Amino acid sequence: MIAAVKPWHAVLSALLLFIPPGATAADDAIGAARELARKTAAFAGRGAPVAVTWRNISSLGSAVAQARTAFEAALQDAGSRVSDVSPAAEVRVTISESASQFLLVEEASKGEEHQVWIAFWKRNETAATPAPGVALEKKLAWEQAEQILDIAFPAAGMLVLSATNVTLYARDGAQWEAQRTVPLAPARPWPADLRGRLRLKGSGFEALLPGMRCDGATEPALSMECHAGDDPWVLESGSRALLLADFAAARNYFDGRVTTQTGQRKTVAPFFSAASVEWQGRTWWLLQTVDGKTQILDAALDPAGTSTAQWGSDIAGTDAHCGAGSQVLATRPGDRGQPDSVQAFTMADRTPEPLTEAADFPGPVLALWTSGGNAATVVVRDLRTGKYAAYVLTVVCGG
Repeated sequence: MIAAVKPWHAVLSALLLFIPPGATAADDAIGAARELARKTAAFAGRGAPVAVTWRNISSLGSAVAQARTAFEAALQDAGSRVSDVSPAAEVRVTISESASQFLLVEEASKGEEHQVWIAFWKRNETAATPAPGVALEKKLAWEQAEQILDIAFPAAGMLVLSATNVTLYARDGAQWEAQRTVPLAPARPWPADLRGRLRLKGSGFEALLPGMRCDGATEPALSMECHAGDDPWVLESGSRALLLADFAAARNYFDGRVTTQTGQRKTVAPFFSAASVEWQGRTWWLLQTVDGKTQILDAALDPAGTSTAQWGSDIAGTDAHCGAGSQVLATRPGDRGQPDSVQAFTMADRTPEPLTEAADFPGPVLALWTSGGNAATVVVRDLRTGKYAAYVLTVVCGG
């Protein structure tokens, strides 16, 4: 146990460099959470409500939810409970990591009393080293105050899909100039966490939104016709693989009804995003499911196990083949209110191996879509400016 005598950001920075002697060693995230919960209950007083906030700045995925559940259960077993109503104590728990271990760091306050507790557990494996000569190139394509759902680059210029319209821009020197805007008129209100997809089709395009599909053209001028309906979305992974997936129109994920390239209909776990990869001479699909797991499917979309990946909810495939097999781009797990990053991985059996250093972004990644070739589109809400920004992220294999 260590008294909190420093500002919180200074304490956390110091903890990344060394583990204090009073820290508690645990077997895993669940054991660490239970240990801190017991100390919290004793600090707050039996039966006292405790307000708890969580922050994840580590690479852990589903283990974060497990730790939170274990903490709340252990707190209740110790005679206390989580509540934001007139709490006796306020607690902030941060999940962090170093090269050799994960840390659960708690700052607790009760009136004028302040305490910090730390529990840690060893990583199961040391971090892999990115491949030399392989990199991610990041280029800002567009930013605006209104939410961006997706962008695409037809021959006529740049298409920007927003919550209220589709706009075609053309180059005027170094600047993009708006040519025409076509409004969107949804038959029902958009869900709170809106997602949308632009897909080029020859000289035309389609815009896929919850409960709506639009077909359009950019030449001789931007035109578009939309209709209400629950048409399946086309999910591409580079140019080598695609699947059809039904979107849950009132939510922000795919409901699990999918169709293979050969026309077979399957039902899989509901998922946020999908990417195909190649290893062992075969094609596989990876799904980031709504329960935080990475599901592996074979080319026929039949279940083939789960991966050890610790990724966020957004993944995308590209055509890049840097070394053996193909790559998958993935966001890191964590709070959507924090800056995010995207990293390229290659797969060795069910184990993801970092292929590049992470590309950092000034806010949470809201969308990650394949955009053709070795590139993907990354949409971010910039925490510095409050604007939405769209980037083109390209895998460069190097020499």
